[in-house]
Amino acid sequence: MLVVRIAVLCLISLLLPLTGCAQSVWTLEASGSAASLRGIHAVNSKVAWASGSGGTILRTLDGGRHWTTCATPPGAAKLDFRAIWAWSARDAIVMSSGPGALSQIFKTNDGGNHWKQMAANANPQGFWDAMVFESRRKGFLLGDPVNGRFVLLATTDGGRTWKRTTKRSTAPGLDVHDNAGGAFAASNTSLMAGSHEPMLFGGGGAWVYRQTSSYKTGQRSWASVQAPLAHAGQAAGVFSLGAHAGTIVAVGGDYTRPADSAGTAAWSRDGGRHWTAAQHPPHGYRSAVAWDTAAHAWITVGTNGTDISFDGGQNWQPLGNGSWNALSLPFAVGPKGRIGKLNSAAPPRTAEH
Repeated sequence: MLVVRIAVLCLISLLLPLTGCAQSVWTLEASGSAASLRGIHAVNSKVAWASGSGGTILRTLDGGRHWTTCATPPGAAKLDFRAIWAWSARDAIVMSSGPGALSQIFKTNDGGNHWKQMAANANPQGFWDAMVFESRRKGFLLGDPVNGRFVLLATTDGGRTWKRTTKRSTAPGLDVHDNAGGAFAASNTSLMAGSHEPMLFGGGGAWVYRQTSSYKTGQRSWASVQAPLAHAGQAAGVFSLGAHAGTIVAVGGDYTRPADSAGTAAWSRDGGRHWTAAQHPPHGYRSAVAWDTAAHAWITVGTNGTDISFDGGQNWQPLGNGSWNALSLPFAVGPKGRIGKLNSAAPPRTAEH
């Protein structure tokens, strides 16, 4: 399967610039929804959950052949679920993004039939952007700056309770830079946390924040560096981060200029301390990036298409022009209920051009 997928992706990447209409690497799935989808999490090859506007939550148990609509959490019909995380076909947690109380968290333990609210943003200035988990119990949530400082919440009980971890006295370095704005709730990948990688997040102004530790005091602090991505204006910056085997890739750009390829990708090999711009960047603004283990390559998506890199994010080749918002491979989600599955050997059920 590895050899087949690499061959398919390489052939498509070579043909697309010549033909302008090569067969897409994505198979379009019937989601049964018209929602704007920005949350996606694949548990394994069979089970995946997706989420989006209008309180929409979807689930597949057969690798994407069929998607079913889960119950809407209580009082959530107008919420925009930008993040979803799942551990099984029964257990999942979902986060909405919006000003103040429109940012909420719900959890299910019965496959989405019933949901219980875990948290709601009580600060009218707040706006939650991303939520990730290191394990079933330990997770983190990133929020836009309040009083000039980014908000980070942590849970150690699977999302039942959340505590703020970003007081200036205990976690310095999280003040927002002038004219940089907050983070982006575009794909639930602006925040990166894992037991083998440093915790990082990106946002407006193309600033990347990296958690550091003092071996003398044990105190955790934050350092920030501006990555070589588009950074002018409130719509530009780092939208997504991914890590694999010592390489960290950042993608973004300006979402109001979807076809502008300048400043859309960069890479780091020292934990995010220093960044290098891609020599040949993706062919437009990108909102999500992920490592494809089968193809041994990076995949990135945005509102004007898909790109692939086989050399650690240094050079990107276009794969297609379909509109996507978020990735959890092998799935991608986008506007109007759009769900795609990355092709391997099998021909697509519906071809995207």
